[in-house]
Parts: sequence; C-alpha cells; structure tokens
Amino acid sequence: MFPRRTRSTALTSAPTDWNLSFILKRDLPLPERLAENVRALREKAGLTQAELAKRANVPRATWAHLESGGANPTLAVLDAVARAFHVTLEELVAQPRGAASYFPREELLVRKRGDAEIRKLLPEPLPGVEIDRFGLPAGVRMSGVPHLEGTREYLMCEKGEIELMVTGETYRLREGDVVAFRGDQRHGYGNPGRVAAVGYSVVLMVR
Repeated sequence: MFPRRTRSTALTSAPTDWNLSFILKRDLPLPERLAENVRALREKAGLTQAELAKRANVPRATWAHLESGGANPTLAVLDAVARAFHVTLEELVAQPRGAASYFPREELLVRKRGDAEIRKLLPEPLPGVEIDRFGLPAGVRMSGVPHLEGTREYLMCEKGEIELMVTGETYRLREGDVVAFRGDQRHGYGNPGRVAAVGYSVVLMVR
C-alpha cells in the first residue's frame, strides 16, 4: 500500500420565494438578441463602441445601430463583428444566457453501477471535462472506466473512507484527501469503512 498523500454545493431546491426571471432569459427576436450579445461582449472587453467599430472596420453609426436592437445588418457586417470579438456567428446571434442557470437535482443525470450511485455534476457539456459525485455504501466496490490516453483524474473523498485501486496499487483516502492519477489506467474504487462514503471525481481529458 502506498503512503497516504499529503492533503493538498450544488443546490437541491430553489427557495419558493425566489424570482427566477433573472436566471431564465425570455426568447428574444433576432435584432434584440444580437444587440444584447454585442453589448455584453463589448462591455466584457472593456472597449467603447468607437474602438470596436474601428477594430471591425465598420462605421461608428452602424455599431451604435447594432446595439440599439433595431438593426438588420448584412452578413458582411455580422462577420466583421464576430471577427472583432473572436467569436462565431452562431455565438453572436444565439439567445442570450442569464447570469446563472438553476438545475434541480431531478434534472441531473444519475447512473447506478451495482450498488454505487454516480451523479453527473455538469448539466451542460464542457468539452474535455467530467465531474461526478459518487456514493459508495459500506463495503461496496466499483470499477472505473479507463479514459483516453493522457487523461488526468482527480479523486477527492468528501465523506467516510474511499480506497482507490490503480494498476495493483491502493490508496486509502479519508475525508479531504485527494489523489491525482492517470485516468487511462485500469482503476477502481471501494469503501472499506462501515458508513457510506461520498467522493468527487474530476476528469480532464486530452484534447
């Protein structure tokens, strides 16, 4: 057995008095969504309309009209604006997103692997990243799935004790411990304790 390594919230329900209108954006007509996206991107960049108009090589008045919500720009203008922000045309005209998105636990993907429960913590796809919460009842073991070559995985024990088996070696984690290892190897998890264990796995895949 290897020596123990040095130690280096998700909402389950929304308060009933919350007004979620600030989270859930209404569907906007194309000119309005374009205006909101352009304005948000400009403010994020910390630039003025004149500075962005010069970067995109469009008249200052054209840029102001884009942010007014009443513009009907040509494809050439849209392409110039997208290039100025280094975004795609799709991102430029997509429905604006709210500052936050609320996902009730019922909407999160949950899988069972034997007696173990695996809950996906990324409701929206994030290329190259997986974050899982898994629960292991006392005495339960669970096989891991090797990922692509070069993948890194980080395992953190939140509650109880978790054993990580990697190519014949065993790491025992207590609450707060973390192990980093190559996720492209054969590995498995176990709960050697007498109470249920909870762990979190972060997988960073090669791209």
